[in-house]
Amino acid sequence: MRQESGFRVGLVGATGAVGREALRILEARRFPATEIRLFASPRSAGTRLGHRTVNAVSADAFRDLDVVIFDTPDDIARELVPQAVAAGAMVIDNSAAFRQDADVPLVIPEVNAEALRRVPRRIVANPNCTVAAFAVPLAPLHKAATLKRVIACSYQSVSGAGQQGVEQLWAELEATIASHRPPERPQGRAFAHPIALNLIPAVGSWRESGFSEELKVAAELRKMLDAPSLAVGVTCVRVPTVVAHGVAVHAEFDRPLGVARARALLADAAGVELVDEPAAGRYPTPLAAAGRDPCMVGRLRLDEAGGLAFFVVADNLRKGAALNAVQIAERLIEMGLLTSKVTS
Repeated sequence: MRQESGFRVGLVGATGAVGREALRILEARRFPATEIRLFASPRSAGTRLGHRTVNAVSADAFRDLDVVIFDTPDDIARELVPQAVAAGAMVIDNSAAFRQDADVPLVIPEVNAEALRRVPRRIVANPNCTVAAFAVPLAPLHKAATLKRVIACSYQSVSGAGQQGVEQLWAELEATIASHRPPERPQGRAFAHPIALNLIPAVGSWRESGFSEELKVAAELRKMLDAPSLAVGVTCVRVPTVVAHGVAVHAEFDRPLGVARARALLADAAGVELVDEPAAGRYPTPLAAAGRDPCMVGRLRLDEAGGLAFFVVADNLRKGAALNAVQIAERLIEMGLLTSKVTS
């Protein structure tokens, strides 16, 4: 995609699931790019994605780029993101390497775009794919009634563990169909247990406190909502779906917020699609959300503890990663905060 004027864009981790999705989104949304350079590890160099060739990433690769989107492991991001910044680029990073740094904004444009006005290190962090799903609908509710407590349980698809997670699920499903028996052992390296016909209450690495990804999700929600004292309880669970993470949310507020008011707020909220007619079989599901942009919200009700309950599903490869990164770049341009080295 080439235009007479615009921005030079880099995409690091281009051959991964999120990188490929980011490229598709850049093209589909007609991002104002004069050039899109694709980078990955040396073993992926030479791969063709459409008419573009993937190059090996290096410090010299970032020369003359205006914005670089990273989707790499944390350790690679810590090494290469500063090099891209030193070359003069604005970086949007999908790893967890910088998310909790005080001088790095953690941004979902529908939630806290104003945080983009202060980017002293020229790094913007993209949030965890699970928190992205439910932060979007929580933000307008928080603005209206002020959250005081959130309990969330996730239902995370195997694509959140990368291509290895998807391959393990398919391999186990094929074996299960052939044998008519659930798998006895994992048939892949993504998960320590079989995922086909199973649930795994463990996502990410373990902490001594007994938490895994839950601490990350809670901390990121507080940061984006600018609510450091918000009480957040999270349990993360891997489920045998391919794409799109679901989250069951129970929220308590400082001020009364009934279902009708919550439904009205969500119906008007950017990035939210209200799918809330359960008697007619209309509620969010991963299959319905996969490949789509909105966070789909339904099952709105007051629980017996007095909290507002709902279920939300969002495509973890899109709103949870690639789409949000592109939207951040778009918002930086709209706000006049991203300058181009390209002259008309």
